[in-house]
Amino acid sequence: MTGHTGFKGAWLSLWLAQLGAEVCGFADGVPTVPSLYEAARVADVVESVTGDVRDGDGVAAAVARLRPEIVLHLAAQPLVRRSFADPVPTFAVNVMGTVHVLEAVRRAGGDVRAVVVVTSDKCYENREWPWAYREHEAMGGHDPYSASKGAAELVTASYRSSFFGGDDAAAVATARAGNVIGGGDWAQDRLVPDVARAVAAGEPVRVRNPDAVRPWQHVLNPLAGYLVLAQRLCEDRAAAARAFNFGPAEDDARPVGWIVQRLAQAWGDGAVRFEPDPGPHPHEAHHLKVDSSLARSVLGWRPGWDLEQALDQTAGWYRATAGGADARATTLAQLEAFSGSSSA
Repeated sequence: MTGHTGFKGAWLSLWLAQLGAEVCGFADGVPTVPSLYEAARVADVVESVTGDVRDGDGVAAAVARLRPEIVLHLAAQPLVRRSFADPVPTFAVNVMGTVHVLEAVRRAGGDVRAVVVVTSDKCYENREWPWAYREHEAMGGHDPYSASKGAAELVTASYRSSFFGGDDAAAVATARAGNVIGGGDWAQDRLVPDVARAVAAGEPVRVRNPDAVRPWQHVLNPLAGYLVLAQRLCEDRAAAARAFNFGPAEDDARPVGWIVQRLAQAWGDGAVRFEPDPGPHPHEAHHLKVDSSLARSVLGWRPGWDLEQALDQTAGWYRATAGGADARATTLAQLEAFSGSSSA
């Protein structure tokens, strides 16, 4: 797994270890302080290799040495606002990083059976229409982050058709997930971490773009999709070697302002206060939803938790750990609670 030290990567590493997998991670350090990776002691269950996906030779050497059966490519510069400040690193990590991972798999020969490249729902050419985007629609991107994810999709499609078409080659798919929330996210300029920091500081959270609609979901929903997709790639490449959306039910696409109000209820005790942030702000899409019917029909995937459950579990994680609960035990308890409703 690339990006195992990030928010999604830490959750997925713990889950895979619980399932009995031998997990090897490749990442350039820990991206945030604090971090779920360190708080939940994820390093205890992962063989970690320090490296940068922008270093093609380093990626290739790691793949050649570790000889993985499945590659989950999560490493990314994941923030829209940062992409305006640092566009070159954003494209280098998200586009060339994807090239380097796929090239390393190509050079490794027949060791790798399946590759899941994680991109984003923001890969689509956003036309601000009210209906959900489907996998065949055009790639695009107004901001550098979104454009880099659209480009990563095109890179992966090119490698799949050019180098991974044979029965003895790796089966390659991409996964496009909507906005994820969950305990242990400490990234800058994300809504839930902003709320958690504001609560800890006893300050109101400043909310930008309160009317912007996003496909919110708990992080375990798409992670379950990635696992189901990897399994299906190993079983039936003809059906699964393509792009898939992993988003919530249409009713769970909600405005930012609604999410903050509902989080305030979940946190309780008046801990969450908020006020508008007038900006100025760089451009962000106002309306975005994805259609996940392909994942439902081909993979049998369904979201395990709806938005109400996702918000309750997320607020519960931050409340518990702020009160002294062990982050790893709290995370594993939520994994266990989710497993009964997950398709993975």
